[in-house]
Amino acid sequence: MTTKNPLLILLLALGVFGIITTEMGIVGVLPQITQKFHVSTAEAGFLVSIFALVVAISGPFLTLLASGINRKVILLTAVLLFAISNLAYAYTTYFEIMLAFRILPALFHPVFFSVALVTAARLVPPEKSGQAVTQVFAGITVGFAFGVPLTSYLAETISLEAAFLFSAAVSLIAFVGILAWLPSMPVSEKMTYGKQLGILRNPRLWLQIASVVFIFAAMFSVYSYFAEYLGQVTQMSGSWISFMLMAFGVIMIAGNFLFGGMLQKSLTKTVAAYPLLYGAVYLIVYLAGPSFLWMTVVVFLWGIVHSGGLVVSQAWLMKEAKEAPEFGNSLFVSFSNLGITLGSYVGGWFISEWGVHQLIWSGVLFAGFAFLTIAAGIKGIGISGQADKQNAL
Repeated sequence: MTTKNPLLILLLALGVFGIITTEMGIVGVLPQITQKFHVSTAEAGFLVSIFALVVAISGPFLTLLASGINRKVILLTAVLLFAISNLAYAYTTYFEIMLAFRILPALFHPVFFSVALVTAARLVPPEKSGQAVTQVFAGITVGFAFGVPLTSYLAETISLEAAFLFSAAVSLIAFVGILAWLPSMPVSEKMTYGKQLGILRNPRLWLQIASVVFIFAAMFSVYSYFAEYLGQVTQMSGSWISFMLMAFGVIMIAGNFLFGGMLQKSLTKTVAAYPLLYGAVYLIVYLAGPSFLWMTVVVFLWGIVHSGGLVVSQAWLMKEAKEAPEFGNSLFVSFSNLGITLGSYVGGWFISEWGVHQLIWSGVLFAGFAFLTIAAGIKGIGISGQADKQNAL
């Protein structure tokens, strides 16, 4: 089924934007949350980690279960739950309720992503499917570039409630648009559960999965406390933090293209170099942290390298998941969120034990683990490739 209505692709991208803003917008408003609910920074960090943990645990299973359900129904249910959850964030006065409403939308997060990508590809002619999928994926980067900093800005200049109402409005607009313009999309052909699960028998895939976990842990052990780091170590005001979040997100767009080009030239070399590069950037962030001037420059470098983790880890995992790409993408979403959970938890622990400035070392630690698993994966692929050649002979 194809359509000439480009608005549908934009609505799917808007849904992705709303989901990313809901998931990661918390990062920019942690200081306000700690004040409103009278909790510590580490406790507030659970709002990031609990969301990611639920996605990590439920993602592949719910994606499999939802593979036979009308795609329009899934998309509508997901964006509606995100809107309702943001309304709960805005008006609750209990931290426990906010935690509960982080769990509910997280259940539909990976399902929405996988279904939105498949839907985008089906809405256009086959030769344009890649472009449509790329446009939907753009919602992720735009969410980081504008959704997260705008959430922080609204919380700083108006109120925390206004920040969450913005996220709710985005999801409601996507809901109305999908309801009005997306045709019913029942599933006609369904890949068996056994065939999809069969890729898990590949031991090399598990090395790739471990690499994804550690890459995202390296990324989000520090980024989850971005506002706290700039506020306490660099002594930036709330307005400056909002600006830095936006600068970080905008430069991520350029970083996506940069690392995408590098992957096209050499997947293996780019993946192997990535954790080393991120570790070096973290050392620079640590040294520049107390300097207001230097951090305004370093944030741009940090943003470029941070964005690379998304495309690098996804390309590395999908190298061994080509036989079941939809299930493979659900594994990527799931285990990347497991990495976010692990990273944000360990980052919070570093803060509680040694202070916000020493948070950087948690990122360096995970970057080291990522490099080791990637190196093991490259060696495994090399051995496997030699064995395949010998068998062919």
